[in-house]
Amino acid sequence: MLEHGSHGRRLSDVAYELLEEMIVTLRVKPGAVVTETELMALTSLGRTPIREAMQRFSAQGLMKALPRRGIRIEELSHAQCMALLATRRVLDRLIASSAARRASRQQRTALQACAAAIRKAAERNNLEAFLRADRECDVILDEAAGNTFASQALAPLHVHCRRFWYTYRHDGDLSRAARLHSTLMRSVVRGDEPGAERASDQLIHYLEQFMRTTIDG
Repeated sequence: MLEHGSHGRRLSDVAYELLEEMIVTLRVKPGAVVTETELMALTSLGRTPIREAMQRFSAQGLMKALPRRGIRIEELSHAQCMALLATRRVLDRLIASSAARRASRQQRTALQACAAAIRKAAERNNLEAFLRADRECDVILDEAAGNTFASQALAPLHVHCRRFWYTYRHDGDLSRAARLHSTLMRSVVRGDEPGAERASDQLIHYLEQFMRTTIDG
């Protein structure tokens, strides 16, 4: 029998989202070894949803089980970060164009709200709110695109990128990132497939510049 939260959501999904935010915001740091018990305490959730969430993270390469020790939060080298963005460029473009073509009216409305939330977070320099809105945009785009294979491949890449941004947040331009995200969302909302592809490429290009500058600096 599935465990559900107060709003009908699977507790394993709640656990996944909570742990993802902890990974992104470095409450559990890259390379750290933690136990199920520690994660249960951090999330106030039971063993079963935590274990199910951990299995998803392990399958995505974000965690690795260490026998008799716990779970290690996986790290990425700088070279892997650049390879990650090269992969994202292709998959993000596919998701963006597919979403522009297939999104429902409700999803387009949700994307408009999401873009507004991203801009508002940037204006307030609230990185945590920005990252939550960014994640919500990814979720809506994935659902609209309807390409499960691409979405599953992208999920851990987006987590790694959000963590990288949070780690080096003082070097990033949140306002520019918000504008690029908004341009992408607007293109999808209009149903402009070529525009969505261009906006996706421009966003990845900025992230590549950000990573290179951070790594070389």
